[in-house]
Parts: sequence; structure tokens; C-alpha cells
Amino acid sequence: MASRFDKVVWAVRLAKTRSQASELISKGKVKLNGQQVKPSREPKVGDSIEISKNTATYSYKLIDIIDKRVGPKLVENYLIDTTPLEEVEKFRLYNLSQAVYRDNGSGKPTKKDRRELGYFLEGWGDEEED
Repeated sequence: MASRFDKVVWAVRLAKTRSQASELISKGKVKLNGQQVKPSREPKVGDSIEISKNTATYSYKLIDIIDKRVGPKLVENYLIDTTPLEEVEKFRLYNLSQAVYRDNGSGKPTKKDRRELGYFLEGWGDEEED
């Protein structure tokens, strides 16, 4: 059975929508066998899929081709996760470092935050060179 690459990426839950899957493939964030391809490409059983998420690259191997979206528990029937532990650790560290900057959902800085940042940066870069 032949199916488009973007449809397969969506069906095995690597993207939330098919249009997002197509966009990720077009931008080169999702690759087939290490090469950037078009969303209309037809993947084959045994092909590898690589997804770049921030600093990490996740790797998967296709076991079977599907064109209908499956539940999260059934994904393992169609896809094998071959991601090295180093890549998973890189992504986990990236998420932890992002959480330090600002609490999730706290929005943009307040006027007080901007004032405190201004006080902190006051005189920054004003050093005179002799």
C-alpha cells in the first residue's frame, strides 16, 4: 500500500495535523533516510525517519505503512524508536533550561520585571577602553 510521507508522519502521531506534518517536512525538520524529501514522497517499510526538535534529533524506523491515524498505544505496531539516549538527554536538558527562564504561562515581563532588568543592566557595556 502506498501513502504520502506527510500522511504517514501524521498517522503515526509524529505531528498533530497533516498540514503541520507537511510543513515540517518542507522545512527540513523531518527527513526520510537522512535526506530532505517532499511531503508527497512515498516511504517504504524499513525506511528511517528523523525529526529535529530544538537541539535533539529523534530517529524512528518504519515497520508498516498506514494512511489512517492510529491511537497512541497502536503506534508501536508501525514505528520503532531508534533514538540514541544522548539525543533524548539533550532534549530533556533543553526543556529544563527553558523552564528556568520564566514560569510556564506567566506571559510577558511586567513593568516591574523590565525595571529590575534595567537596573541590572545599568552601566553594562559602558566600560571605556584605554
